[in-house]
Amino acid sequence: MLCAGPVCTVMLPAWVATLVLGLFTLAFVALNATSFLPRLAPRWEGPLGPVAGLVSGIVGGLTNTPGTALIIFFYALGLPKHEFVRSIALSFVTLKIVQLAAVSHFGLMSWSLFRLSLGLTAVALVGFYAGLQVQDRLDQRRFNRAVLIFLAATGLWLVYRSL
Repeated sequence: MLCAGPVCTVMLPAWVATLVLGLFTLAFVALNATSFLPRLAPRWEGPLGPVAGLVSGIVGGLTNTPGTALIIFFYALGLPKHEFVRSIALSFVTLKIVQLAAVSHFGLMSWSLFRLSLGLTAVALVGFYAGLQVQDRLDQRRFNRAVLIFLAATGLWLVYRSL
């Protein structure tokens, strides 16, 4: 049966969506390892931004990894490292606030889970601060390489998780 648009993604098993995301991420990293660098011209940021957001939302709903699509989008735009980090940070905060509202709305958030989440958020903020310190010590080329290594690890983890 053929279908189009978001309706198909609802019918996809989660492991298939996770596998596709992992393979897509690894393909993006492989392309960047060659002399071909997938880049989007700045004029495409506005028209493709909502598409990247929709893909991120759908993938996030299926796999709980909404950030991968946005990382690829921001990387393809060739953002300078400080702008890249700011964009990712703002996106993650927004995504997690929406996710918190959704799980709370559907009664999936208990007070004990909320307290645990707050504690883990504090740990994540310490990690984020440490990451900012490392980022300041990397030039743009090494920063881009670090992002690609992170994406490769994420892609491998997604493929492993789906199988």
